Amino acid sequence: MTFVSNLGIAFDQVAQQHRDSIALLYPDTGRHITYWELNLLVDRIANNLRIKGLHQGQVAAMFHNKSPEAFAAMLACLRLGIIYTNLDPDSPWERLQKILDTCQPAVVINAFRVMPFDANITNQGIQNILHLHDLLDITKSEPLLDCRPVDGGSPAYVMFTSGSTGAPKGATMSHANLLWFIAWTQDRFAITSKDVLTNVNPIFFDNSVFDFYSAIFSGATLVPFTSDQVRDTRLLVRLINDARCTIWFSVPTLLVYLLTTRALSSDVFPAIRKIIFGGEGFPKVKLKQLYEMFSNRAELENVYGPTECTCICSAHTVSHEDLKNMQQLTTLGSLAQNFGGEILPLDETNPDFGELFLHGPQVGLGYFNDPQRTAQSFIQNPRHAHYLDIGYRTGDLVQRDAVGQLHFKGRIDFQIKHMGYRIELEEIEAALASISGVTECAVIYQKLDDSLGQILAFAALHQPESTESLLHKVAALLPAYMLPRHIHLLKFLPKNANGKIDRPALQQLVNKETAL
Repeated sequence: MTFVSNLGIAFDQVAQQHRDSIALLYPDTGRHITYWELNLLVDRIANNLRIKGLHQGQVAAMFHNKSPEAFAAMLACLRLGIIYTNLDPDSPWERLQKILDTCQPAVVINAFRVMPFDANITNQGIQNILHLHDLLDITKSEPLLDCRPVDGGSPAYVMFTSGSTGAPKGATMSHANLLWFIAWTQDRFAITSKDVLTNVNPIFFDNSVFDFYSAIFSGATLVPFTSDQVRDTRLLVRLINDARCTIWFSVPTLLVYLLTTRALSSDVFPAIRKIIFGGEGFPKVKLKQLYEMFSNRAELENVYGPTECTCICSAHTVSHEDLKNMQQLTTLGSLAQNFGGEILPLDETNPDFGELFLHGPQVGLGYFNDPQRTAQSFIQNPRHAHYLDIGYRTGDLVQRDAVGQLHFKGRIDFQIKHMGYRIELEEIEAALASISGVTECAVIYQKLDDSLGQILAFAALHQPESTESLLHKVAALLPAYMLPRHIHLLKFLPKNANGKIDRPALQQLVNKETAL
């Protein structure tokens, strides 16, 4: 057996073992790609990248359209030790520019017929571009690249998330992080080559890590869906039925949407055996509805984990017991075996309540090209100083119950989970504050029930302007999922005794308006 030290070797083994199995399936067209065909694409793209002068340790920024070529480009980067990052083509250019400034890509890989922000990319000074629809035809005599020099500690990808300073931060995962992650998902969810996994998550979103790595590195079939297909709930359900998907993974918001639009019923998803969800709380009423539909033939799994720790660090199989208390969110369960965890108590008299601190082999490498924010969040285990034991401060408040299970209780900062996305409210505030005419601003998150909410902004202006105009300007700076539902215009924002903006007072103001 070959020693698996990196993801390039791991995929080569899978491709050899499952060469005639379907790696990628597109049920709308019937197109499918076998592992052997995918591996040939990987070889071709890897050699194209080599011709362009790319080498280990450099960054490739990718506009990914979920085509076979785009997935193969990710695998080609892994083979060469190139660090990939997937860009959101629907993000405003101003945000993408901050990402490009941080990661300084040596190449932009484009999977679309027309590259998003073509002129902006050129003006940015990036000349090295690989269009996947225009690959060079490398001869068969071209020697394949040896992927053995890529060590397990090498970065594999950078996943950009919302940052409190106004600039996105790039969580960086290593090959070793992902090898541990793959092994755990295969064990925890019994994933085999017979499984068919959905990919409804955007490829630039952390949940897609589970879809791609759990499927492709298990010899299973991955079924990618476009954003348009995901929005059309009845079409989505029909395509999942046609593909006979066995494992679903998404944020609860999407499942709630399917339930609300009545696209789900007990007779759909005929082959499903696992419905996995995570990234935010699941409203108990809707969770009960889903459980009653599928619990006789599929398991519902509530998962939790920060982007900085390779997607998932805990999982809990929902049971009838979880639905007895309809007021409390489902437990996060216990930490996976490849994690160590500590609760850093806010009050030493209550050691079972506090911030969750994670350590172990799935904790990532920090934030790319950002040593200051890395040093703030990736710290020595405060429980001891006997040896180097770097872990991640999640910022999540948890309560440990009598049997050791963890329950999510909120955040210690201004970070929220909205529609499954992790958002720093300070990034929205920074965007709003950058608009000419805004003298001060604040953003809060209003809870509507146990897991749903809305982003609300407050601003004071030195000259009159409509809320519609402000929202339009903010939309040019932030992706759609970060936009406030409404901007309240005030003469001045309330302050507390320390002269800081009084956010509880803003929350009370909104609550009064809601009660009227």
